[in-house]
Amino acid sequence: MKKRTAFAMTVVASALWLASAAQAQQNIEKLKQMKVATTDLNIPVVPQEGRNANALRENLKRIKMPPGFKIDLFAVVPDARHMAVAPSTNMLFVGTRKTTVWAVTDRNSDGVADEVKSFAPSLKFSNPNGVCWTKDGFLIVAEHNRVLNFPAAEFFYEGPDVAVIEVVPQGKLIPEDEESYNHGARTCRVDNNGMLHVTLGQPHNVQPKDKVALYERLGIGGMIKLNAFDGSKREVVARGVRNSVGMDINPKDGTAWFTDNQTDGMGDDTPPGELNRITKGGGEHFGYPFIHGNNVQIAGTAAAPDLKGMAPPSAWTKPQIEFPAHQAQLGMTFYTGKQFPAKYQGGIFVAAHGSWNRVKASGALINFVSLKADGSADKSEVFAEGWLDDATGIYRGRPVDVAVMKDGSLLVSDDYAGAIYRITYAP
Repeated sequence: MKKRTAFAMTVVASALWLASAAQAQQNIEKLKQMKVATTDLNIPVVPQEGRNANALRENLKRIKMPPGFKIDLFAVVPDARHMAVAPSTNMLFVGTRKTTVWAVTDRNSDGVADEVKSFAPSLKFSNPNGVCWTKDGFLIVAEHNRVLNFPAAEFFYEGPDVAVIEVVPQGKLIPEDEESYNHGARTCRVDNNGMLHVTLGQPHNVQPKDKVALYERLGIGGMIKLNAFDGSKREVVARGVRNSVGMDINPKDGTAWFTDNQTDGMGDDTPPGELNRITKGGGEHFGYPFIHGNNVQIAGTAAAPDLKGMAPPSAWTKPQIEFPAHQAQLGMTFYTGKQFPAKYQGGIFVAAHGSWNRVKASGALINFVSLKADGSADKSEVFAEGWLDDATGIYRGRPVDVAVMKDGSLLVSDDYAGAIYRITYAP
């Protein structure tokens, strides 16, 4: 009887999932034709005040930064991940690793969000972690295995139905056989030529031997670029990456930079995290899964025994910066504002999510990386820290992404606390 009941429940659950997926596809087909997909015009908002907001503000008193900097709560945003600041209005879109993209608006321009609500709720998103803009104000949402493009999203987000372009249909970003719950959060940026760049983390701790060539050919464990409107002209621009969950384009020279998370199971202090720069394009190789960092061997170790004897490419690109092991550097941004002192202008801010498998936790901070005159990285320093309680080893927050506001302030997203913070500077 119990077996029949369990089977019946499985059948019902499968039927409900299939019905939901079918409805989601019907909705996207309607929105592609600018048709109504839902009848409820009222979108619930996330409360911005109360006990939770007060506790978040109290936690921020622990954050240490250089003199003159101040951090405040900008918005309560559940599961907040990567951010895309709107080009023309005082709002932004925020991705998650769940099923929601958030629209966050500061309507009265006081430096604090007044409204947080879901964007395009008539659609069914799946791990819509990556959000970014085209040069003419189209919002890109990079999901686990689909890419969508929303025209003028910042002006038409008020209702549940918005126009949409299906750049890469569901199941076509990577082969469905390679989908995994692991390393499926994509990030994106549009370069100076209008081409969309998307990071594709490979789904293993270290990919097995029979996956190496496949992943390098497809750009899994690397980065691809493609037309931001129809997905054409797809090209692999970076290979040999483990799991990048952060990237940006240097506005000065147009080069793409990205973070890379390191292999687990090799000890607390190895291998290092990476900040990389693409200078050649055309499938530049960054060493993985053979080598991590400047010279940490992966192939043939206990973490990758089946790769023993496999040699790295004859030419591979070393990282610009090595970070301490297992701090999980994720989102990054070039600081394009003028509010912060000259030392920070043109440099890179990087969010370190914090370790999950280190004996003593490390990370949960913001790094700053300065650049040399030739555009390469100079050195890294800790800019903001305190989300990790050293006394107890407990996380009070885990930074995911950083983004520059039009006034030069810096936003920091936190998916653990479910918040976005705003850092300002006054001498």
